[in-house]
Amino acid sequence: MKAFYTDHFVLPLPPDHRFPMQKYARLRERVIAEGVIAPENLIVPDAATDEQILRAHSAEYLHAVQQGALSIREMRRIGFPWSLEMVERSRRSAGATIAACRTALEDGISANLAGGTHHAFRDHGEGYCVFNDSVIAARAMQAEGRAMRVVIIDCDVHQGNGTASILAGDPTVFTFSVHGAKNFPFEKAQSDLDIELADGVEDAAYLEAVEEGTRRALAASGADLAIYLAGADPYVDDRLGRMALTMTGLAERDRTVLNLCRSAGVPVALAMAGGYAPNVEEIVEIHLQTLKIAAGKS
Repeated sequence: MKAFYTDHFVLPLPPDHRFPMQKYARLRERVIAEGVIAPENLIVPDAATDEQILRAHSAEYLHAVQQGALSIREMRRIGFPWSLEMVERSRRSAGATIAACRTALEDGISANLAGGTHHAFRDHGEGYCVFNDSVIAARAMQAEGRAMRVVIIDCDVHQGNGTASILAGDPTVFTFSVHGAKNFPFEKAQSDLDIELADGVEDAAYLEAVEEGTRRALAASGADLAIYLAGADPYVDDRLGRMALTMTGLAERDRTVLNLCRSAGVPVALAMAGGYAPNVEEIVEIHLQTLKIAAGKS
């Protein structure tokens, strides 16, 4: 399996910043150390081009991000301070999902070791999301004639509101989000299929919802490609998750989604999405087991 990484593009964040940026470098280190993916199959992607980004975002927003012209309020909404590194890393992260999609369509499965920036809207970012990599990648595959219909299976604990908003009314990309009903974002957008779960939901109920939703999404979408956001944040010890999944439950979630896609003959590009446990190594462990399952090593 091939995977794409951007962890060497480091954002200048204060040490007490709540987003655990170090998880990306640690994940790549663990992937190599445990032989999950061969080093030669870990690839730095090209950055997403303006043309690719503009299929998902407005020209005014892209220009403001590039030039550092976003207001203080807009940057506070994103959650990162503006920097040239932020712009480059955001482009590369979208490029990694594009590359993962291309590779999945050739090999059956691939991954972005970051990505899942599903809170980015057409004209603004929020929730640590600058550019919406899933939408950018889906529309890149369509523009390149590689996939005509795409399904986005979003298992981050937070609703993919930016994804749902950008793709509203687009019958060629089906959006499915399973998320916390009372968690961020507090004003939800409308996906093609939303399954909302209560705070404190445990493995059995969560897995039932994921299986039902994935089956429905695959049946309704007629997809040539799936983009799977395998968030680590439904984990019981996540600071922002408010759910109670175990690592075993999250592993079963990944197997369920990937097996259903495989049975339907739909290639899968993975993105890691959220994860905010106080112990960064627990986040890394969850992402690592996702990659092991995808690579057939667990």
